[in-house]
Amino acid sequence: MDHETRAKLRQAKRDEKQRVQDERRRRREQKRAQKRSRPPSVLLEQFWNLPNMLTVGRILVIPVFVWSTYNGSPLYSLVAASIFTLAAVTDVVDGFLARRWNMITVVGKLLDPLADKLIVAAALVMMVRLARIPAWVVIILLSREFIVTGLRQIAASEGLVIAAGQEGKWKTALQLVGIVALCIHYTHSVYFLFFWRDVNFNTIGQILIYASTAFSVWSAANYFRTFLKTLEHQRSPSEESPAGSS
Repeated sequence: MDHETRAKLRQAKRDEKQRVQDERRRRREQKRAQKRSRPPSVLLEQFWNLPNMLTVGRILVIPVFVWSTYNGSPLYSLVAASIFTLAAVTDVVDGFLARRWNMITVVGKLLDPLADKLIVAAALVMMVRLARIPAWVVIILLSREFIVTGLRQIAASEGLVIAAGQEGKWKTALQLVGIVALCIHYTHSVYFLFFWRDVNFNTIGQILIYASTAFSVWSAANYFRTFLKTLEHQRSPSEESPAGSS
C-alpha cells in the first residue's frame, strides 16, 4: 500500500469520526431544543405560588425549631415558641391566600397537612425529650393522626367526603396553644388585667395538651362513627336495588 492510499484511508477515518461527532452534537441540540420547547408540568406550575412557598417554609424551618428546643434554656425556649407561633400563623395565612386568590392546588393539598403534621410531631417529640409532657400523651396524639389519616384515605378511595367536626377544630386549637406554652416552659411575668402576674407556662401547656388529648380521642371516635355511617348509607342503596328491580 503506497503512501497516497494510506493518506486517503486516514482522511476517510477522520471524516467518519467527524461525521459521528457532528451527528451526536446535532442530537444533543435537538434534545435541548425539545426540553426548552416542552411546556412545564402542571404540578411544577402549581408549585410556584405564594401559599405553597409559605407551606414549604414551614417544613424548612423545622430543623431550626428542633435546634432551638434542643438546648432548653429560657432564651432558646422563647425562640422555639416564636418559631412555632410563626409557623401556625403562616398555616392560617397560606390557606386564606389560597382560597382568596383561587390558588388551591394538588401540591398544596398534599404539602399543607404534611407540613402541619411534621412540625407538630417534631414539637411533641422534643417536649418529651425535655420531660415537659409524658410520652403516653404524645403516643395518643400521634396515633390519632395516623388513624384519622388512614380513614381519610379509605374514604377518598370510596368516593366519600367526611368533613372535620367541631371537636377536631378544638383539638387543633388547644394543641397549638399548648405546644407554644410548653415551648416557653418557664415562669414569666405577664401583664394581665392591670397587674403583673407570674405565669407558669409549662403548667398551662400541660393542661391545654391534656385537654387536646381528650378532644383528640373524642374527634377520632366521632370521625370513625361518621365514616361507618356514611359508608353504610352509600352501600345500602346499591344492595337494595336488585331487590327493588325484581
